[in-house]
Amino acid sequence: MQLSSLLALSATLAPAWAVDPVKPMAAAIIADSLDPRALPNSPSGGYAPAIVDCPAARPTIRSANRLSPNETSWLPLRRNATVEPMREFLTRVNIPNFDAGAYIDRVRSSPSQLPNIALAVSGGGYRALMNGAGFLAAADSRTPNATAAGGIGGLLQASTYLAGLSGGGWLVGSLFTNNFSSVVDLQRGSKGSAIWRFDRSIFSGPEESGISILNTADYWKTVAEQVGSKDKAFEVSITDYWGRALSYQLVNATDGGPAYTFSSIADEPDFQSGLQPLPILVADGRAPGERIISLNATVYEFNPFELGSWDPTAFGFAPLRYLASNFSSGSVPQNGSCVRGFDQAGFVMGTSSSLFNQFMLQNISSAGLPDFIQSALTSILNILDRDNNDIAQYVPNPFFGWNPASNLNANQSQLSLVDGGEDLQNIPLHPLIQPSRAVDVIFAVDSSADTNFNWPNGTALRATYDRVAHPIANGTLFPPVPDANTFINLGLNRRPTFFGCDASNFTLRAGQVAPPIVVYLPNAPYVAHSNVSTFDPSYERSQRDAIIQNGYDSATQGNATLDAQWPTCVACAVLSRSLSRNREIVPDACTACFQKYCWNGTLDNREATYEPGFFIGNIETNSPAARMGGNLWAGVVSAVAAAVVLAV
Repeated sequence: MQLSSLLALSATLAPAWAVDPVKPMAAAIIADSLDPRALPNSPSGGYAPAIVDCPAARPTIRSANRLSPNETSWLPLRRNATVEPMREFLTRVNIPNFDAGAYIDRVRSSPSQLPNIALAVSGGGYRALMNGAGFLAAADSRTPNATAAGGIGGLLQASTYLAGLSGGGWLVGSLFTNNFSSVVDLQRGSKGSAIWRFDRSIFSGPEESGISILNTADYWKTVAEQVGSKDKAFEVSITDYWGRALSYQLVNATDGGPAYTFSSIADEPDFQSGLQPLPILVADGRAPGERIISLNATVYEFNPFELGSWDPTAFGFAPLRYLASNFSSGSVPQNGSCVRGFDQAGFVMGTSSSLFNQFMLQNISSAGLPDFIQSALTSILNILDRDNNDIAQYVPNPFFGWNPASNLNANQSQLSLVDGGEDLQNIPLHPLIQPSRAVDVIFAVDSSADTNFNWPNGTALRATYDRVAHPIANGTLFPPVPDANTFINLGLNRRPTFFGCDASNFTLRAGQVAPPIVVYLPNAPYVAHSNVSTFDPSYERSQRDAIIQNGYDSATQGNATLDAQWPTCVACAVLSRSLSRNREIVPDACTACFQKYCWNGTLDNREATYEPGFFIGNIETNSPAARMGGNLWAGVVSAVAAAVVLAV
């Protein structure tokens, strides 16, 4: 079939909502304040990686027995930068009969005595991005009124780590590729930008003027040309198209910033000065021929310095900037070439969310396409599937020949990575419970779709708890977590819940420390229907903003209207491990908080259903039902097919 015919067919099959032009009034409210601010430092100047001169100290794989030298040197800068925001937050929320400011002043000279805070945003597509954005807006002192009474603003500025997975990874990646912009600024956008314009599906493209059908065709033609430039010398997969399309919405730059790399975050002056937390994205390893990802899958993390895993099945990290270089047995040999630009920001974000690939492969037959199109698409995608190109491929494998005694990929020429939630660990907790990072408290935002109505029921937490009982966990610890029915029956998924409150409850070996307290923040209907489908690709701006507001109200408990003591309890969770280390008496107000919010070990595993009503009230002007129909998938599959055919 000719490309022009396929593109035309794609447009005619797409659902009406995917090609409607943006309403002029809605477009007029976008401000001009957000400028492109990430670093387009790919040496090719575009999407394709390029061969470069190797540095004098040739790139090497390091053992995962400690933090990287880069993170180690950055960490004191960040910890120092968190002290004043932490002090301001703790004093503002006011723990009765406890001088938090004086406590911070007393221990500030010893960073190991200060609280070490991490934030984790789960997967769940746009639902996770928007709900997580609400939490980050609430935690960000730059958000208007976030530091007013009832707010938790400043928590973000006081945090050392910010991890995201799948849809949560889109959120984290979008913040950092836009110079750590605030959620409010990304919502506001800028004139002519597609940033966070979720009303235009990635399958129809960002253009707002002219003939929509032609704009969609031009958009996919550009995506295909970008991926094609990489395909000339490197392996490509469906994830390349997926990541490129996502970038148009997530990176505020022309054509989605094809030259922007994830490692360039480390070159940002504010990051180098410790003024931003360390962003971490998570993906799972997939063995050749594997389809079901188990809890024993190797968990990989991306940060601006490295890609690698703490698990014994890899136990190594590669310099992110030099992915696709000719690594062999842990280094790039003298006759090997160095490559830069493979860590393209959209590709990294797409890797962490590559569950989409299998979903598309499984839904062709229900897409409502003509038989001959179904046949053509099935043939193309099955070829990619047989070649292991249905997921994210990192070729050459940086861990080839590395640690062959235990590295499962030591003999593989390619490293295959998939969505970080496919092993059910849908909250990126794994990087944050590593003893080397010494995290004290994790605020875990869970937007998983565990129930029939797309609400979380603690499955993600339970998966991480179950995993630490196995050798793959390499001795990491995690607080006990109950079963899903207990979550529902005890209301643990209706409100914030703390896990691991009492450090003395853990049996520790010599040298071990208790794991972090986990402050679990489940998605729930505070003011909006935030349980939208993981695979719903389009949201009007009013719906986007309502779901973000819902996440804000979850984080603040309705600006403390549901519980006037909630900000105090957040402060108590932040301080708990630090107080324990320093043998301080726990304030009475904190004891009351822990009695209210800590899971006490009670179980109730009777079968349960969960259909919650609004906790505060419905702010949505309309409540569109999930749009997962045949017409949707006709548009999705046809558009992606057009891109695939362009590159064939």
